[in-house]
Amino acid sequence: MITLLTIFSSCASKQKAEPKTSIYDIKVIGLEGNPINLSDFKGKKILFVNVASKCGFTGQYEELQKLYDTYKDNLMIIGAPCNQFGSQESGTEEEIKTFCQRNYGVTFLMTEKLNVKGDQQHPLYTWLTKKELNGNSSTSVKWNFQKYLVDEEGKFVDYYYSTTNPLSKKITKHLTP
Repeated sequence: MITLLTIFSSCASKQKAEPKTSIYDIKVIGLEGNPINLSDFKGKKILFVNVASKCGFTGQYEELQKLYDTYKDNLMIIGAPCNQFGSQESGTEEEIKTFCQRNYGVTFLMTEKLNVKGDQQHPLYTWLTKKELNGNSSTSVKWNFQKYLVDEEGKFVDYYYSTTNPLSKKITKHLTP
């Protein structure tokens, strides 16, 4: 006989699971060549975004900066320059930094250029896109400015395609205490 407890337990087991590995153990290098210690952001949500300077979505840098300015007490945004989609991020690290600061006033963190898909996929994006590691969802990065949200405890929350504006309620509903 099936009880409500059995049904509830079954449904609960399909909810988000604990990550198999900690995102805080992944090594990431910043745009200026210094390590970014993800564990420094325990207690904050982290929004990871693969970015590019010559993309139709590049204007989202402005909204990402507004999002960061609004929620920086509870949120870190980490942009990951990527040249895997239409070669839209072909610049050097210095060119990327200058472009982002000059055109959009970017103050949130930026990584060195990363591969977000394929055989050379960076371990950060392997974690973000593989359910076996993040405990929640398997995805693939479709284009520049795809976003991945991780909670204060390092658990995968959700991902958002490039067409989702950074200031969308889909994202901001997770950021208010």
